This record gives sequence, structure tokens and C-alpha cells, in this order.
Amino acid sequence: MAIVGISEPSRTPRRWAPFALAFRPFFLLGGLAAVILMSYWGHVFVRGESATNYYGFIGWHSHEMLFAYAGAVIAGFLLTAARNWTGVQTVRGLALAALALLWLLARLLAFLPVPPLLYAAVDFLFLPLVAWSLWRPLWRVRQYKNLVFVGILLGMALGNGLVHAELLGWATTTARAGTYLAVWMISLILVIMGGRVIPFFTEKGVAGGFVPKEWRWVEIFSPLSVLALALVDAFWPQPMVLALSAGLATLVNGIRLFGWYTHAIWRVHLVWVLQLGYAWLVLGMALKAVALAGGLMSMLALHALTIGGIGGITIGMMARVSLGHTGRNLVVPKLMPWAFALLYLAALLRVFLPLLISSYPLSVRLSAVFWVLAFVLFVSSYALMLLRPRIDGQPG
Repeated sequence: MAIVGISEPSRTPRRWAPFALAFRPFFLLGGLAAVILMSYWGHVFVRGESATNYYGFIGWHSHEMLFAYAGAVIAGFLLTAARNWTGVQTVRGLALAALALLWLLARLLAFLPVPPLLYAAVDFLFLPLVAWSLWRPLWRVRQYKNLVFVGILLGMALGNGLVHAELLGWATTTARAGTYLAVWMISLILVIMGGRVIPFFTEKGVAGGFVPKEWRWVEIFSPLSVLALALVDAFWPQPMVLALSAGLATLVNGIRLFGWYTHAIWRVHLVWVLQLGYAWLVLGMALKAVALAGGLMSMLALHALTIGGIGGITIGMMARVSLGHTGRNLVVPKLMPWAFALLYLAALLRVFLPLLISSYPLSVRLSAVFWVLAFVLFVSSYALMLLRPRIDGQPG
């Protein structure tokens, strides 16, 4: 098996390296998107305006949080991880800049008077190109196991296509299926990667020789239960079947999380942020089952998944990956524990405040404020780190 080595660093010191590896532009764009898009959403929500003439009021918010914010973070993470997995240099330089520009163009065109089909094509193209960029190094060294992420990215792309198909008038009632397919595909990536890294980070990060417990049947069924839930929720959302699927996913992934837990995690920021994010994923699955039984608004379950689960794990992974891949010690900047706390406070307010008070809009506004503050802290802590070369002189 031939592996192409990663090139040696240039002897001429560089001041900036925004496109040296995929995590750099996409983590920064993801962080900025989390601030700007949510700030704009909060503005239009308060004023009761329509976000754009293409998506409409609710559609723009759901689409951009999934395909813009989460899409950027996942692209940066997977394309960076692939270099570690394979030893093959992944997309960088001008090609990476072009991919980032395509992502940015899709955000801007939504507000410009361009033909809807043109906008849909630009927006849709990003995820298949990320999948192609991931497939190339994996196929080159025959890492078939990791090709599952290519399939999941294409599943996200299918979800995006279903959203656009309804908006373009090509189909009816497909936007819901596309949105929920994307939510669960993103969750599936986090469940698979979480199983690989969270117990490892826990074992290495906490003192006292703690060894996370893992059961083979749990490791097999955790991602499979989420995949089954994704397919049922998107394409066959019969309440009884969907509730059973959500309950099974809750049980299996809850057992998995139980095996990783130790009280010592609360002393290590880069560990508890990930375990707590995984706990929010499990809670979102459980609330999904409760909502189907008529005991809860379905939007609360959705936001447990998206804010607490997806938001929490992605900000935690960005914080850790950015440190490791810029040659730094795994100690978060001093503002980041506050960022983690603010994000989970945003999740708590969005999910549980409506159960305590009658003012649903207040919970939305407060949650948006704390989400934005969390990512302002992330961007202010990591922007220069992401733009400048590694401090140890290594490539990436």
C-alpha cells in the first residue's frame, strides 16, 4: 500500500496559513456563521419578518443551521481527520479556498435576486464536493471502513436536495423529510466519531486510571439505531414506529454514554463538553419519543438535538482539533469554558423554559443570545490560531 508522505514545511516562515488544512477555513467560517446567522435569525424573529424570499421564515433558519453551520464544521473535521487516517494530503491551498468560497457564495446568494435554480445548484454542490474530496484519499489507501462518512455526506446532500426540490416546486412535502434526514445524518456522524474519540479522550484526559467501559453490541447498535431512526423519521414517520425507533436509539446510546462516564470528567473541559454534548443527543432522542406520545412539543426535542447535541459536540471538537492541529497543548483558552457553559445554557433555555413559562418567544430570544455569545467567545479565542501557521513549524 503506497502512502504519499505529507510535504515538509517551507523554510521560509509564513505569517498566515488559512488554507493549509481544511479545519482552518471551515471552523472559522462555521464559527462566524453561528454568530451572524443566529443574530440575523433573532432579528427577524423579533420583528416577525421573512428571512429571505427563497426559504421563507422558518426554512432559512433550519437550512442554514444544518447545511451552513454544521456542514462547514463537518467538512473541516472530516477532511482534516482523513489526512491523519490515510497519511495522504487532503485538499488544501487554492482548491480548499475554492471549496470555502463555494460555501460562502451559497450563503450570500440566498439574499440576492438570482434565479432560484441557480441558487439551489450552488448550494447543493458543496456537500457532494466535500464527499468527493474525502473519498479520494480514503479510496487511494483502501480505507473502506471510513468510506461510511462519504455515504453520510451524500445522505446530507440528499436531504438538501429534498429541501430544494420542494422550494423549486418539483415536489411536495419533501422539505420536512430533507430537514430531518440532515439532522440525523449529522447526528450519525457525531455518534460514530464520538464512539471513536470520546472514550479515548476521557481515558487520556482524566486522572486516576479510569478506563471507559465498552460493549461490542452497544458499539454496533449505537450508530445502527440512529441510522434506522433517520430513515424512519425522514421517509416513514409513522408515530408508533418512529417512537419505537427513538426509544431504541435512546436506550442504546444512553448505555454507551454511561460506560464512558466518570465524575472526574468535570475537571477536564475538553472532555466534559463532549460527554455533555453526547448526553444532549441522547436526551433529544428521548424527547422525540415523548413528543410522539403527545407529551411535548416536537420542536423542543429537535432543539435538544441541534443546540445541545450538535452544537455542543461541534464546538467541543472545534476547540480540541484546533489546538492539536496547530501544535498547541490541549488546554483551552481561558474564555472557552464560558463558551461551553453559554451554549448549554442556550440549549436549556430553548428546550425547558417553554415548559415553565407561557412565553415561547422569550425562550427563543434568550437562547439565541446565549448561542451567539458562546460563538463570539469561540471566534475571538480561535480566529488567529486558525489563520496562522502551526507554532511547531509542521505542515497543516
